[in-house]
Amino acid sequence: MASKLSDVSESIFTKMSRMADEVGAINLSQGFPDFEVSSELIGLVHHAMQQGFNQYAPSNGLPALREAIAETLQRDYKVPLEPDEVVVTSGATEALYATFTALIHSGDEVILFDPCYDSYDPVIRLNGGVPVHLQLKLPDFHIDWDEVESCISNKTKAIVINSPHNPTGSVLDEVDLKQLSNIAERYDLLVISDEVYHKIVFDRFIHHSVLAFEGLRNRSVAIFSFGKTFHATGWKVGYAVASSDISTEIQKVHQFLTFSVNTPLQHGLAAFLKHDHPQLGTFFQRKRDHFLSLMRNSKFEPVKGGGTYFQLLSYKEISDRDEADMADWLTKIHGVAAIPISAFYNGGEENSLLRFCFAKNDDTLAQAAEQLCKV
Repeated sequence: MASKLSDVSESIFTKMSRMADEVGAINLSQGFPDFEVSSELIGLVHHAMQQGFNQYAPSNGLPALREAIAETLQRDYKVPLEPDEVVVTSGATEALYATFTALIHSGDEVILFDPCYDSYDPVIRLNGGVPVHLQLKLPDFHIDWDEVESCISNKTKAIVINSPHNPTGSVLDEVDLKQLSNIAERYDLLVISDEVYHKIVFDRFIHHSVLAFEGLRNRSVAIFSFGKTFHATGWKVGYAVASSDISTEIQKVHQFLTFSVNTPLQHGLAAFLKHDHPQLGTFFQRKRDHFLSLMRNSKFEPVKGGGTYFQLLSYKEISDRDEADMADWLTKIHGVAAIPISAFYNGGEENSLLRFCFAKNDDTLAQAAEQLCKV
């Protein structure tokens, strides 16, 4: 059988998590918390089950949840938003797949920024599109907008951004979004904005959504994840937000992917969104700061970021191994699993960087840091 993705093998996340399990290492590789989901949210989902909300939900999402999402985004970004502009999906990954499938046609070029999340490129290619990989610029992983404009051709259809950025933690500022808006308007481009970590920003940084910029609002898709926001990655509930003409096309694809998303989860999330919640940025900044304080006597050097629950550490002063080898060695010999950043580059760029997830209990972080400080 001829493979449509002959160059795609097991994901780096699956590989490193499996390796961590096999050798009993502390898993700071895959991005999932090891602390509990809110008992109140679990109670609301349980109540929905007991009330009999266990059959199919409307394909584009439970009306109450889409209304709650629209109200939340209106409040956060001061933009008018209608519930029919929201499509509830089986996680952000499905939202991305449905979006690319709905909008990208054969031969369309799509600009990506490496290092980038590993699902973008394969899905673009599955839909006949052509990924155009540019690199974020070191040391702070910023976008060179002049380079972006120089790469636009008459085949360019869309630009994909991700802020706060996985894996680097960099955050696009207002100037970046205005430059993106100018380019998108000038060349009539779509923008696909992965904003799953929108609630996890800290230090001086602010998350700027494409939804809040007039020049981007009607040509963009913003994608979010409840898994990241409410520590429930295994629930796989996300959503895509776009103008009604675009969201209609996304919904057409979504109905043939999953049709609809888990009904009691949607009921529970709709009710939970009506409540006030602690600031995630403050919560995760404390986690990040705690992890870095534990690492201050190590030979690893942290790379500054402004969001997500990932921390990049440079090992240039420790080893000249390539990143994949270093990640394997660290897991098997020192008992801590991380992700090599080269896995996020189309060309496997090497910068002696590993990504560590700090969305963990303090005890887990302390155990991991103790091992890492021995390296």
